[in-house]
Amino acid sequence: DIDGARLLFQAGADCYETRSVISASNLESGGWGDVSGDGDMAAAVIDRIVHHGGILRFHGESYRNRHSLMR
Repeated sequence: DIDGARLLFQAGADCYETRSVISASNLESGGWGDVSGDGDMAAAVIDRIVHHGGILRFHGESYRNRHSLMR
């Protein structure tokens, strides 16, 4: 919801250029606006996250998925 998007933005803004941040998501960055309800705010959060950082993409089957099915 929009309140969650604002909280995420505030957390990112508070950490921006002062501490290290790691973020993990199973969504591509283009889908963050749909989830948060505010595409502009999602773009601002992504901009701050990647400004001094990078994006690591992992391909393949999920470790948790693979092992949760084994009983």
